[in-house]
Amino acid sequence: MKKILALAAILAFAACRRETAVPADAIYFNGDILTMAGDAPAYIQAVAVKDGKILFAGPKPEAEKFHGEKTVMNDLKGKTILPGFIDAHGHVWNAGFQAVSANLLPAPDGQGNDVAAVISLLNEWKAKNEKAIGKYGWIVGFGYDDAQLKEKLPPTADDLDKVSITVPVIIIHQSGHLAVMNHKALQMAGYNKDSKDPAGGVIRRKEGSSEPNGVLEEMAMFTPLFKMMGSLDHQANEKIAQAGLESYMRFGFTTAQEGRATSDACDTWQKLAKENKLAIDVAAYPDIQTQMSYMKENGVQKKYTDHFRIAGVKLSLDGSPQGKTAWLTKPYIVPPPGQPKTYTGYPAFPKQSDAAALVDSAYANNWQILAHCNGDAAIDEYISAVRHAAELYGKKDRRSVAIHAQTARPDQLDAMKSLGIMPSFFGMHTYYWGDWHRDETLGKERAYRISPAATALKKGMIFTQHHDAPVALPNSIMILYAAVNRTSRSGQVIGADERISAYDALRSITIWAAYPIF
Repeated sequence: MKKILALAAILAFAACRRETAVPADAIYFNGDILTMAGDAPAYIQAVAVKDGKILFAGPKPEAEKFHGEKTVMNDLKGKTILPGFIDAHGHVWNAGFQAVSANLLPAPDGQGNDVAAVISLLNEWKAKNEKAIGKYGWIVGFGYDDAQLKEKLPPTADDLDKVSITVPVIIIHQSGHLAVMNHKALQMAGYNKDSKDPAGGVIRRKEGSSEPNGVLEEMAMFTPLFKMMGSLDHQANEKIAQAGLESYMRFGFTTAQEGRATSDACDTWQKLAKENKLAIDVAAYPDIQTQMSYMKENGVQKKYTDHFRIAGVKLSLDGSPQGKTAWLTKPYIVPPPGQPKTYTGYPAFPKQSDAAALVDSAYANNWQILAHCNGDAAIDEYISAVRHAAELYGKKDRRSVAIHAQTARPDQLDAMKSLGIMPSFFGMHTYYWGDWHRDETLGKERAYRISPAATALKKGMIFTQHHDAPVALPNSIMILYAAVNRTSRSGQVIGADERISAYDALRSITIWAAYPIF
């Protein structure tokens, strides 16, 4: 595959050289211009650009052949220039939703460091967004994290009632897999003491009671949240989408992913594309469980049209380790309140055959599939499903992806390699939740192996690294920092043996990230 990528780079370079008659809009020179071609850093002297695309990359005298009357000469003055970053996994619309909601993230990305601060931030947002609240009827916050809150516990419905008792309030956990509602929102969702936990979700209860305490896990959260989002009009959807694009672009991303997309989200991106409002590429992966009919009607689009295409499908097999909902083969070190010491999280699909049937459908339709699987039990389920689907429909070049693959064991990496499954690691966890995983969720041994990028390299695999926005900000430099250093918030190294070089980290968000999206 490396030979193929190198050949593609040579052909592209040769094609650029034939364009010498075309004057460039700009020429960049006098800096560290890194091509990302090859197994070691390769630098060139200059890049010539026309209409946002590279005309030529190479020696400065050759680049100057593209100099025209209107060409702008950009002296980099020693700065570094890189190819545009590719979002290996994220949710660009949800990143926009995060941007327009109350920012409840803890330091260093926000000020939500205790429950009182969360309440204060929500009230501040409420005062500034009366018009939006009046129109859409909700108070929304994003990014609380009980792992970082002073109390080490999530807010409750009683806490959120301090923001409002007449307007529904919902705050979404930084992982995107849990939420808290006030009593008004719980009432609107139909959750009460008689409500049963939905399949693949949990309604947390007040201690010693069956009364909901406001905290909702997985499908218990997604169902009312999707209903709320479905009530947004086109104007709101487009505003949120543009906010997401802006968030991505300021961190250097030129390709964004819409992971686990709804048909409404796809329609929004399609509309913006037709109106020429997409400055970067958006690759959408509709949720295969809920958007099957949409996919059968629209299918996968191999090429972008005005910067948008449906690239494949997304499947979610478990939750998040930081939220203690990821599905593990061995118990959590400290289980959530009310759970036994044997608690290992849980699958998104109580019946393994249901998940396997969806993977079969993707292979039958030749749709690329991205599967969210954080816990090693969920990874086992995905490997088994892919093996079964490949036996039925053959090993074509589908480029299936294991999203997050955080607790992947060495034997699972071997299986992925043989089946053509590419891992996309969430190495930023080592910074944001490294201490939490060591002390609360996985214990030292498993925590130090989380997102095992170096092990994958030793096995001859390529991989990607991602930010999973809005779980984290779409911060490209933080992706690189975490993959290279694996340093936690407290300054502890979380698995020194799994650190990778700066160049390999860069490859994971450039040339290697180009591979799974063809």
